Amino acid sequence: MYLKQDLYQKTILFAGEKHKKQKLPIYGLPYVVHLSNVAMEVMFAWESCKDFDIEYALQLALLHDTLEDTETSYEELEKTFGIEVSKGVFALTKDKNIAKYEQMQNSIKKILNCPKEVGIVKMFDRITNLQKPPKHWNNKKIISYRQEAQYILESLKFSNKYLAERLSFKIDEYEKYITESFQ
Repeated sequence: MYLKQDLYQKTILFAGEKHKKQKLPIYGLPYVVHLSNVAMEVMFAWESCKDFDIEYALQLALLHDTLEDTETSYEELEKTFGIEVSKGVFALTKDKNIAKYEQMQNSIKKILNCPKEVGIVKMFDRITNLQKPPKHWNNKKIISYRQEAQYILESLKFSNKYLAERLSFKIDEYEKYITESFQ
């Protein structure tokens, strides 16, 4: 009866433990706040358009940075959450062994070979990251980040109409940070 809630609790507790030393750069809050924001976006989108697997998407939302930012191994993730979740998280993980400018293209290529929920979570992740940039970012970095968001949108917009519109709105809204940095 309460499988979704139990699955959410299991997943957020795992992610919270794995990310417990990590903080959000701007606000200094525990990193789990970012993960829960991505999960919140999943829940709101699902209310608008129930054309994706909410349970799978929520797990991906909460775990999407686990392989990239923590000591968690693929094997541990697979043992705890199964092969489909592990594959999805792996696709969302940037390969740090390749040049930085190729990492997003490589990740998008992996995402396109996965169920649409993986692309949906990638777009949600970028939506939640299109907030006020860190103070140490220069205008070039802000412009580059916005362009990368546009690339994500163009590559994955087929995944969910509601989400594509939301990401497009956030990209447009992010423009204000570019303008502000010229003043």
